[in-house]
Amino acid sequence: MKHFLCYEGWELIEPTILELQAKMREAHQRSRYIFDLYHRRNEISKELFEFCLDQGYADRNLIAQWKKPGYERLCCLRCMQRRDHNFQTTCVCRVPKNLREEKVIECVHCGCGGCASGD
Repeated sequence: MKHFLCYEGWELIEPTILELQAKMREAHQRSRYIFDLYHRRNEISKELFEFCLDQGYADRNLIAQWKKPGYERLCCLRCMQRRDHNFQTTCVCRVPKNLREEKVIECVHCGCGGCASGD
């Protein structure tokens, strides 16, 4: 956990925030696992893949983005939405590492350290 100035009441919400952050990462890992099983390793049937999507075990929209060139490593859908960022650009985690001014960054939305395809 990073060290930062804590505001009054942070200790009341910190456990829930950390729990939600862990759940978000678990959901991403589940989606990536199901995507890899079907699209890369061909170990599950289309029917099972669709079942997993329909039941919410994987994020259909995130997987759809992973199929597009340049988005193979996308961390979350919010990081590619221009309306959620300054200057109507994508998130800083979408910038390739060799083009960044700061070498160590973290997304304010999901904590991603870099999901550009060229990294």
